[in-house]
Amino acid sequence: MSVETFSAQQAISVTPAAAEHFSRSLLKEAKALRISLKESGCTGFKYVIDEVDGPEQGDLSIDADNGIHIYLDPKDLAALNGMVIDYVQEGLNKNLVLNNPNVKDVCGCGESFSV
Repeated sequence: MSVETFSAQQAISVTPAAAEHFSRSLLKEAKALRISLKESGCTGFKYVIDEVDGPEQGDLSIDADNGIHIYLDPKDLAALNGMVIDYVQEGLNKNLVLNNPNVKDVCGCGESFSV
């Protein structure tokens, strides 16, 4: 049996494209993002991303390399560890993409996932 440890500072990374998107359109009034998981859908969880001015009680704090500040619910750290937030163009659409290496299964409609 091994014990896995996590560093909040390295838990989530933000690509330059996503950082530009957040700076340009989302974080005009708020100072940071807060990421957590909520039980939802047929598979188990969905992401909740909120624009916030400060942390909730007990939140972990992450300063992404490109100036984006993220607060993270500590109970979700293991499930979000290693996630990369990207902003990509697919055809005419631009989408925020959360690449989470811990996801084991996704429901058919893409609403929820399991870890």
